[in-house]
Amino acid sequence: MKIHEYQAKEIFQKFNVPVPNGMVAFTPDEAVNAAKKIGGKLWVVKAQIHAGGRGKGGGVKIAKNLREVRKFAKDMLGMTLVTHQTGPAGKVVKRLLIEQGINIDKELYVGITLDRAQSKNVLMASTEGGVEIEKVAAETPELIIKETVDPALGLQAYQARKLAFALGLNGVQFKNATKFLVALYKVYESTDASIAEINPLVVTKEGDVIALDAKMNFDDNALYRHPEILAYRDLDEEDKLETEASKYNLNYIKLDGNVGCMVNGAGLAMATMDIIKLAGGDPANFLDVGGTANKETVANGFKIILSDPNVKAILINIFGGIVRCDRVAQGVVDAVKEVKVELPIVVRLDGTNAEEGRKLLEKSGLNFEVAKTLKDAAEKVTSVLNK
Repeated sequence: MKIHEYQAKEIFQKFNVPVPNGMVAFTPDEAVNAAKKIGGKLWVVKAQIHAGGRGKGGGVKIAKNLREVRKFAKDMLGMTLVTHQTGPAGKVVKRLLIEQGINIDKELYVGITLDRAQSKNVLMASTEGGVEIEKVAAETPELIIKETVDPALGLQAYQARKLAFALGLNGVQFKNATKFLVALYKVYESTDASIAEINPLVVTKEGDVIALDAKMNFDDNALYRHPEILAYRDLDEEDKLETEASKYNLNYIKLDGNVGCMVNGAGLAMATMDIIKLAGGDPANFLDVGGTANKETVANGFKIILSDPNVKAILINIFGGIVRCDRVAQGVVDAVKEVKVELPIVVRLDGTNAEEGRKLLEKSGLNFEVAKTLKDAAEKVTSVLNK
């Protein structure tokens, strides 16, 4: 789950991670009132969407007076902000963060995430803050310093000092950066986050170390432990079909293709999408119906897939391990009748009672294409598209 920048900063404050003084605003009047309460002579007006690159898209403005605060707020609210992370469709801005101006001396980068190759968290830092970190990683990876964290020990003080030193800090800046990194890791670990990223992390001319930006993502499977974080969920920022699928405990991600996929198991779903591409097709989604794949889950899966107007055919790929293929086949037959699916459907069953399942499909009287292998299924569904 993703949250907004201002929400991430609220969490940071609970763990004593320094952030600028700021307030959220939903109208131009609220933006001006926030600026008055914050005080000072310089404010930053920042669009709040679940995407990076807002500054380049016109979603971050510096206001030198209250009149400019109102103007920028009026211009941003309701605008469709397009960045390299939103895609061409962009996202509609519905809320703003108004923050105090900061006396910046240096812009740095800090991020924490899971290194799957090591099965350990890794804390990353770079002197190249304020720019796209993906570009830095691709062109000058040596500028990203990493510290792997032992899960049994957590981030050690010496590791934080090592990173602060690598960032070229000294004196009070070094001391504050070390404290900052230790506190940030505590936030990441305590909230079951999957990403905690600050770009830029700024050092002020007074020596303070402050999270000028804040990005946090969370492990959905751990949200039951954090109802206060779940309350931050903004459904307006999520894909409508993905939100609908989550109501049925379906793992769904919308893609840009025209072959709807319904599979049990994430690994098998990935392999299915790969082989569709190899056969010349284009998957329209990732959809893992889980280990049950009964009538109810299949019917809900059909409803989600059919809600995408780009889908022209459906491939169902089920491996019967715990679940029996004949039960899945009966569930597919019942679900197709209930939902009234009119698109071509290719079904591939393998595993427990696969032969019995295929016979049920063939005798159903419905227009199924039954495949025996994954390659056969991919070729059948792409040939259907070309008819």
